[in-house]
Amino acid sequence: MERKNYYAALGVAPNADDKTIRDAYRKLARQYHPDINPGDQVAEERFKEINEAYQTLSDPQKRQTYDALRQHQGHRQRGGSDSFNWSQWQASPGQRVYTRSVVPDDMDDLFGNPEPFSDFVGSIFGQGDDRSGFYGSGQRAARPRRGRDLDVPVEITLEEAFHGTQRTLEVGDRRIEACIPPGVRTGSRIRLTSQGAEGSGGSPPGDLYMVIEVLPHPRFDRDGDDLTTEIMVDALTAAIGGDVRVPTLEGGVLLKIPPRTQADKTFRLRGKGMPKLERPMERGDLYARVKLVLPEPLSDGELEALRTLVQRRVRSQ
Repeated sequence: MERKNYYAALGVAPNADDKTIRDAYRKLARQYHPDINPGDQVAEERFKEINEAYQTLSDPQKRQTYDALRQHQGHRQRGGSDSFNWSQWQASPGQRVYTRSVVPDDMDDLFGNPEPFSDFVGSIFGQGDDRSGFYGSGQRAARPRRGRDLDVPVEITLEEAFHGTQRTLEVGDRRIEACIPPGVRTGSRIRLTSQGAEGSGGSPPGDLYMVIEVLPHPRFDRDGDDLTTEIMVDALTAAIGGDVRVPTLEGGVLLKIPPRTQADKTFRLRGKGMPKLERPMERGDLYARVKLVLPEPLSDGELEALRTLVQRRVRSQ
């Protein structure tokens, strides 16, 4: 039977922290995603393997159980006892500890749909697909189980996050048209009900989650629902005041600059930021930070006037 090494599937060490596991999953999922490799069966199987590994290692309880099973398998290979002590992982002094042997229902309750773990569990305990060795004899039919939930990484632009957008996802042999609402952020999880892995024994499928990553924008920085951008203001306008055009994700707007505006002065434009995910009719704010530039072109007369102004300021100080 196939022994599943989820750490090797993600290319991480067994002691990898959560961030390392998450980063490895995102990189590999992007590389082997069916949208990037249409019709490539090898890539599709690799994508399923990556998802299965991440579903286990990203959940603390599942990972703890998986590590214990790996340790038990190594103990058996070194000639140790075949029994596995399923107990509380740590007990306080004086606390009673109850132990029992692992049975398929234990694995089902911990992991949901048992299919992804059947070969692995079978290889650990030296049993076939019927897993009869758990009970001593006789074949046991698998219990009906809801399908596993699946994660699919989806990259979108800041404009798409502002307006909302759609994506066509390929999951196995299915094509799913999915809507992405306005206001999503990096890390947002959008649930597509009953679009995950198929259930067993007539049970319903799991859910599919789009895990959103909003790509960096060349003009805007995002902080929650707020945006920040730089506006170029020539020195003369900053000195005497005037109107400056500020870019937004809905087009430019005019901002009145008061006289004596200094470099790095920030102006707040209310309601010109990102839609709020739960309340898309409400918006965050846009912060416009002043960057001073020389006006172009300057005539000889204008340059001379600036020199005169500077000289007067120097003499008055």
